[in-house]
Amino acid sequence: MSSNLFDLTGKVALVTGSTHGLGMAMAKGIGQAGATVIINGNSSLEKIESTVAAFRVEGIKVFGYRFDVTDENEVGKSITLIEKEVNPVDILVNNAGIIKRTPLVDMEVDDFEEVIKVDLVSPFIVSKAVVKGMMKRKSGKIINICSMMSELGRNTVGAYAAAKGGLKMLTQNMCVEWATHNIQVNGIGPGYFATEQTKPVRVAGNPFNDFIVNRTPAGVWGEPDDLKGAAVFLSSKASDFVNGQILYVDGGILATIGKPSNE
Repeated sequence: MSSNLFDLTGKVALVTGSTHGLGMAMAKGIGQAGATVIINGNSSLEKIESTVAAFRVEGIKVFGYRFDVTDENEVGKSITLIEKEVNPVDILVNNAGIIKRTPLVDMEVDDFEEVIKVDLVSPFIVSKAVVKGMMKRKSGKIINICSMMSELGRNTVGAYAAAKGGLKMLTQNMCVEWATHNIQVNGIGPGYFATEQTKPVRVAGNPFNDFIVNRTPAGVWGEPDDLKGAAVFLSSKASDFVNGQILYVDGGILATIGKPSNE
C-alpha cells in the first residue's frame, strides 16, 4: 500500500483546543504527516505562542490563532483571517471541550448549558464556518472528538455525556448532508489517557486508576501519541470512503462488560 495515502503535504488543518493534552498530540501527528497546522485556544496568547514554537522546533509548519469557538462572529472572522493569511482549511478537528463533574441533581442549569455550548454547539459553529469553502472545493475532512461517553454513562458527567452523545449524532448528520460534496465527517472517541489532567489518579492503589486498568482489556492507560494514527487516517486519502463513523481508541473498553471482581 502506498504511503502517499497518509501524506498530508499541502493540506491545512485547524485543530481547536490544541495547546495541550490530546488536542496537541493529534495536531502534532497531523503536522508530522505533512500538513500545515493551525493551533487554536482560548487561553493566553503566550500559551498558543509557546505551542507554536515547540511545533516549529520539530519542523512542523504551524500558525497560532486565539479565538472562542463558542462565539459565531469571532469564529467567522478568524476563519476568514486564516484563509487570507495561511490558506483555506482542508481538515478541521473539533477538539475543544470542557467537563464539569457534578451530579445532575446538584448541577446548575448555567453549568449544564456551558458544557453543551462548548462540547456540542461549538463543533457546529466551527464546522459551519469552514464547510462552505469545502463544498466549493469539493473536498474536506471534519473530525469531531467524541468520547466513550458518546456510548456510555457515568456518575457526575451527565452534561458531558449528553453533549458527546449529541456530537455523535451531529457527526452522522453532517455526513448525511455533506457527503455528496466529497466531505468526510467522522469522529474519534478516546478512552482513558495518561495526561496531566489524569496524573493525580494514575497511581497504583488509587480506586479510579485500578478501575480503569482493570476495565481496559489492554490493561493500561492510553498515551496521547496513540491518537496520532487515528487522526492522520481520518485526515487523509486513506479514509475517503469512510464517513459518519466514530473510531474508538480505547484499548478495548467498549468491547467488554468488564472483568468479574474475583478475576
